[in-house]
Amino acid sequence: MPYIQGKDRNQLSLTPMCFDDFVDENNVCRVIEAYVLSLDMSALGFKYSDTQTTGRPPFNPANMLMLYIYGYMNRIRSSRRLEAEARRNVEVMWLLEGLTPDDKTICNFRKDNAVSLKKAFREFSLWCNRQDLYGRELVAVDGTKTRANSSAQNIYTEKLLKKQLEETNKRIRKYMKELDENDTAEANEHKLSEQAVKTALKCLREKKSTLENRLEMVENNDGNEISVVDPDARIMHQGGDGRNLDACYNVQTVADDKHNLIVDFEVSTLADDKGALPQMTESAKEIMGVDEIAVVADKGYYHAGDIAECEANNTTCYIPALRRAGPLPPDDNYDRENFKFDRKNDCFICPDGNILCFSRETEKPNGDIIKTYENIEACANCKNRSKCTKNKGGRKLQRSSKRDILDVIDNRMKTDAALEISRKRKTIVEHPFGTTKKIWGFNQFLCRTKEKTTAEQSLVFLAYNLRRVINIFKGNGRNLVEVMG
Repeated sequence: MPYIQGKDRNQLSLTPMCFDDFVDENNVCRVIEAYVLSLDMSALGFKYSDTQTTGRPPFNPANMLMLYIYGYMNRIRSSRRLEAEARRNVEVMWLLEGLTPDDKTICNFRKDNAVSLKKAFREFSLWCNRQDLYGRELVAVDGTKTRANSSAQNIYTEKLLKKQLEETNKRIRKYMKELDENDTAEANEHKLSEQAVKTALKCLREKKSTLENRLEMVENNDGNEISVVDPDARIMHQGGDGRNLDACYNVQTVADDKHNLIVDFEVSTLADDKGALPQMTESAKEIMGVDEIAVVADKGYYHAGDIAECEANNTTCYIPALRRAGPLPPDDNYDRENFKFDRKNDCFICPDGNILCFSRETEKPNGDIIKTYENIEACANCKNRSKCTKNKGGRKLQRSSKRDILDVIDNRMKTDAALEISRKRKTIVEHPFGTTKKIWGFNQFLCRTKEKTTAEQSLVFLAYNLRRVINIFKGNGRNLVEVMG
């Protein structure tokens, strides 16, 4: 039986003679074009959106944005690969109307329009809100660590630099000793070449000078780490505690629960999630045009100050509690959770009924007041003391002045409704991370600095949202191109 036969390459045929014949009416390229043409490129601040009457005409920034959106939707981020696509991919030829920009031009567009690309992502979020694609009732906030275009070896801390300086000084002293020994050695004794020792000393002194300059930079940076390749990258646990340390950015994201669409994001250089919850929820409320919203997050966002700020701004928080710091008691029955706080009398009641009274308070630099409660006499005479604590002064409990708001959240999380909302968190906000990082492979930035990585992340999340919206409209039988037009 013969194989399926293809067409004779030398046979003349009446193939389509225009690009439009190669792109059917349901092609994603038509959606990309419709969206980009709906944008006011000049208002968004894209370079060359307003042309001059003299000089060489530039590429239309709308065409370049179409190219990037198409590339990120198809897992193509490299400017050289995008250049190749413009020369061989019929869909890209259709988008660019046959133009073939070189890789430098493509790369410069992303570099020169970093701020405008974030605005373009935000415009799509506002469009989604106008199309009722957001539920506007529940959002989820989470962060993901994305590797920077740098190495952990290019990031220096004060402790590391001091250690390297100490080792360098030891080696310098060693070679200086070699020089002295060479001067006193007998002619027939084996010794290192004087020139070799001087060369090694020169290299070590240059290294020492470099390390001293970097240590000065760290000290001028309030003792924080510095990065010599990507100045904004920081050492973080990629993927959470217990994972390998690497040079990363922390991408904070807020997503709506209706269609798992990303509402907004922020590329952060902070290793933890402190301060992100109120920032992301307020941004989501602004985009959605609502005054009240509920937010669900993991225990990394369990910070009294952030939660208090959110609750004061009509944001209902659903966040599981972190285990409180401090050593565990010998017996679980005497865990801190089993000590009841009497707010009226400002005291704790232990499992055996003894009262721990307020003894003193201290103020932290952030303004938080920490109260200490104890009962030395009762603990000294307690028969179960060995089960409760190993402290010679008896059991001591501390309570923050911000603990009241955390008690409200803890009680809320015990309800069935809160548990159901908490279970939905992963499906809402971790779905975008799983898609973009694990399936699409966007787990490392190509650009450097916070501004440019924000531009790159804007393209990643814009591609994700656009792909989801296409599927949503397709499932509903609606023509997305007509709606955008």
